[in-house]
Amino acid sequence: MNIFELYLDKIKSIIIDLNKKGDLLIPESFNGINAEIPPAKFDSDISSNVAMVLSKLNKKSPIDLAEQISPIIKNKDPLIENITVVKPGFINIKFKPLFWSNFIQEIIDNAKIFGINEKEKKLNYLVEFVSANPTGPLHVGHCRGAILGDVISNLLIFNKHKVIKEYYVNDYGNQINNFTKSVYFRIREVQFNETFPTDNSDLYPGDYLIDFAKNIVSSNSNMNFDKYDEIEEKLTALSIEQALLLIKKNLKSLGINHDNFVSEKKIVLNNEVEKVIKFLEAGKFVYKGKIKAPAGEDNKDWIEREQLLFRSTDFGDDKDRALQKTDGSWSYFASDVAYHKNKIDRNFDYLINILGADHAGYIKRISSSVEALSGEKNKLICKNSQLVKLIKDNKPFKMSKRKGDYITVDDLIEEVGKDATRFIMLNRSSDVELDFDFDSVKEKSKDNPLYYVQYCYARISSVFRHLNKDLNSNIKIDNYKFEYSYDEIKILKKISEWPKCIDIASTKLEPHRIPVYLYELASEFHSYWNLGKQHSDKRFINDQKDISPDKLVFLKAISNVIKSGMDIVGVKTPEKM
Repeated sequence: MNIFELYLDKIKSIIIDLNKKGDLLIPESFNGINAEIPPAKFDSDISSNVAMVLSKLNKKSPIDLAEQISPIIKNKDPLIENITVVKPGFINIKFKPLFWSNFIQEIIDNAKIFGINEKEKKLNYLVEFVSANPTGPLHVGHCRGAILGDVISNLLIFNKHKVIKEYYVNDYGNQINNFTKSVYFRIREVQFNETFPTDNSDLYPGDYLIDFAKNIVSSNSNMNFDKYDEIEEKLTALSIEQALLLIKKNLKSLGINHDNFVSEKKIVLNNEVEKVIKFLEAGKFVYKGKIKAPAGEDNKDWIEREQLLFRSTDFGDDKDRALQKTDGSWSYFASDVAYHKNKIDRNFDYLINILGADHAGYIKRISSSVEALSGEKNKLICKNSQLVKLIKDNKPFKMSKRKGDYITVDDLIEEVGKDATRFIMLNRSSDVELDFDFDSVKEKSKDNPLYYVQYCYARISSVFRHLNKDLNSNIKIDNYKFEYSYDEIKILKKISEWPKCIDIASTKLEPHRIPVYLYELASEFHSYWNLGKQHSDKRFINDQKDISPDKLVFLKAISNVIKSGMDIVGVKTPEKM
């Protein structure tokens, strides 16, 4: 039950009736008319800007128009206590207490679908996220994007969309050659006690490669590791297999499972790059030309050569993009275009890419290619995951993938746990940098948002446990004619915002709104709980060691929303803390 959508529909119906009677002019579209949460200073529950939107068309002041519409709204709804008109023309609606009794009955009876936008068209999404090079374990730089992609997927699934979670394996190119050589030198180190060439900056020096080497040697006893050239192809496959096993283990420890792993190498060997080039040529999206030196390059060292270029500027990019390297081989961008053609051919309504902070400049070119390939604008949605700054003992942790001394996902989870990692990584919008303070996420206080939300659920569980009731069971109440107090209605109003939160978070792909909302709801609950220390009527368990029906469903409604939200975020709701 989305009360904002419900009353927006009622308001629209009223102005349509007024239009039919000749009393009001209305626009062709109702875009811009809304029903929102009024500022806290107003004693009202819903506010609409309808009078301001219609003012110019009807050549009336917003106040006069609001005064015309308000009595009609009130007369058509017996659950409205009063309506006030507020400058510059807002219509503020306050409900009778009975409204909130009806509201809580509705959401208790329909607990499994509360928050879901049933009217929204259900679509098919492909969400690609993480897609780190298969050359080692996932580090904190990957962690935030991994959680962002997973929770966006969970959010869309909660809202009844179909979602495929995908990982694009970059197992083709020079970085894989260097990775395989690195594993080979570790094998030589393990088998023959040779020294790993640490002076070679192209190699990956991380100690995790020793484990890769040992696993490969023990599982391939008949394989001869004397001559690299003779085993390069097989060793590459074995090395990538080891890397992916580790990456999948890292992802599992974060609570993440992908549906698909798509190989770049397979796309290249299947000639999908050549096929997509022909497709683009047929649409006149490619040409032979020269490009200038990239910004920041020393122009005297840059040699302009004729290359195959994609007309990215036709779609708003600042320059056309190379599909071939100067040696004639395909660029990474060409492989990526082929991969996105592969995605498009699988008939998803939308493609979502979660990209790291260092890929912000890549968004325009890949979006341009998808538009060229599909003929649709905005089919590809890219979300950037900004940097995470790790802080411990008021000092920053630094990481460097090249040197092999970075903080891995497993390091982070071992330090603070999966739940804290997921919740805190998601606690701010992905387009701003995040400070991850190891000390604060371990605190048992209001300053630790995860603890505060989980403690809310645990407190509710304690009440049900004390009464020998099952919090997870459905509640049946014969009579919902309750008179909730101001403090209780304040929490019910917060619960009423849940469908709106889900709707905005899902539409805008902004899952950080979920933990922020949960923290606000938990704060309202804890404030109410603390009132019971001074006021007996605020306590949930009465002197007869029982609970009144209104308090029972009140707690159940709060716990249902907390559980739904925490499930979307992918963290636990412990019943004891």
